[in-house]
Amino acid sequence: MTTDTPSAHPGKLRAWLLAMRVPTLPAAVVPVLVGTATAVALGAFRLLPFLAAMVAALLIQIGTNLANDYFDYVKGADTIHRLGPTRVTQSGLIAPPDVRRGMLITFGLAVLLGVYLVVVGGWPILLIGLFSIVAGIVYTGGPWPIGYNGLGDLFVYIFFGLIAVAGTTYLHTGIFNLEALINALPIANLATAILVVNNLRDIATDREAGKRTLAVLLGRRGTQIEYLLLVGSAYPLLLLAWLIGVASVWFWLPVLTLPMAVGLIRVVWTQEGLPLNGALKGTARLHMLFGALFTVGLLL
Repeated sequence: MTTDTPSAHPGKLRAWLLAMRVPTLPAAVVPVLVGTATAVALGAFRLLPFLAAMVAALLIQIGTNLANDYFDYVKGADTIHRLGPTRVTQSGLIAPPDVRRGMLITFGLAVLLGVYLVVVGGWPILLIGLFSIVAGIVYTGGPWPIGYNGLGDLFVYIFFGLIAVAGTTYLHTGIFNLEALINALPIANLATAILVVNNLRDIATDREAGKRTLAVLLGRRGTQIEYLLLVGSAYPLLLLAWLIGVASVWFWLPVLTLPMAVGLIRVVWTQEGLPLNGALKGTARLHMLFGALFTVGLLL
């Protein structure tokens, strides 16, 4: 069972938008914004690399989403009993070969943009790009998918947090900055929290399918504690960004999202199953608003 199964065939465009998982795309946008704002705070900005990095990040996110949709279906993790949003391969909206082809085309476009970024940033950007694409595929694909073996949370923390922010700052400044890594920490926390609530919802079906996510390994209470720690510690980390002298006196702006965070923690600790879909969407919004306000604070 899914939470948003359409009453009629949604059409090709709608089906592909479902496959891209548009609500997840801010997870790719926010690190690029924070990384760029960090570079501006350090006195550097390059327009074309910023635009290329933004589009490349979106393509990698979309490619990863298509890979997850395809490989979760092939491996039997997505069934009619899933509680989350519609998956186009499992639901029959798009044929598996077409989803696979879409994944390859999307990653191919990311590689083309990556050529320009490598010219700008050199071999470190080449390594970041290659590792990001490979990780996006082996997250659910390959003989030992990292998302099926308890490493999905670490993958998101590193690639959608630390590397995405620090790599973007590097494109502008030409050096890897400690400031960028510190600014990446709260963004990495909240990006990972999105995955945590998703996996918390799916503990039962993932366990049945043999998908050993960290949530399956930790159990329900352990996963709730992980979510609390990730979301709760994002706010004290803002103070660290201010103390190292990158964030301005407006570093506290993301604290305006704290009531939202408290409400989400309450839902995660008291609900299970379908109600967690609301917490999933809410955590994605929290990540987006927190990141936007953090970006403004850095620019001011």
